[in-house]
Amino acid sequence: MTNKKDAPIGVFDSGMGGISVLRELVKIMPNEDYIFFGDSANAPYGIKTVEEVQKLSFEKVEHLLSYNCKAIVVACNTATSAAIKELRAAYPDLIIVGLEPALKPAVEHKKDSKVGVMATPLTLKEKKFNDLMNKYVTEADIRKIPAPDLVEFIESGDVDSPELETYLRNLLSPYKDSDSIVLGCTHFPFAKKVIQKIMGDDTFIVDGGEGAARETKHLLEKSNLLSDKTEKGSVKFENSRNTKEELELSQKLFNL
Repeated sequence: MTNKKDAPIGVFDSGMGGISVLRELVKIMPNEDYIFFGDSANAPYGIKTVEEVQKLSFEKVEHLLSYNCKAIVVACNTATSAAIKELRAAYPDLIIVGLEPALKPAVEHKKDSKVGVMATPLTLKEKKFNDLMNKYVTEADIRKIPAPDLVEFIESGDVDSPELETYLRNLLSPYKDSDSIVLGCTHFPFAKKVIQKIMGDDTFIVDGGEGAARETKHLLEKSNLLSDKTEKGSVKFENSRNTKEELELSQKLFNL
């Protein structure tokens, strides 16, 4: 039997966005093997029903478990909101880490500040996010900024075009006085440079990728499942569209 420590970590997202989380995972656990599945054929999840997102999430987890993954990272805020509770109930012995908007660091960054949360409409609507928001509602002025179209830009590999900048300028103009912007979708860190340019250097921009990577490492350590390997691990990309273009884009975003 193969050593469970040497089993890969499975990572999935509704498309390419979760590659921003994968990069954080590789940064802090470079010796692990990873399998990333991007469900670009069904992107974006953020405009689907909760039931649809749950069904798709279960399919992805089942697929990754065919590789005997020792942990699954749900590198998608929408899938986390809609399905993480059900996934953990269905796989009680599996390490499953989800994503949530990084509200805490944004609120703690500056007292009594204005915090904008950019996310998909479904994430902003779900109970999970609203419970999180209610925890900090007395400490900051939290504004929801639905950004469904931003996912499509990233999915097509557009991270810095004039069209993207125009879209973001229009979207963010009512929130220009925000002290912090939370990137509440794993696709959005790829547009961080443009968002920073629009909001200005004084605006604190944060996402949940690093926190999810740290949590994954912590849980693997606790279960004594961290790899003992000293050489660099492998990263395998898969995509539901399964075209050469999608796999090349995956690699390009990973190397950004």
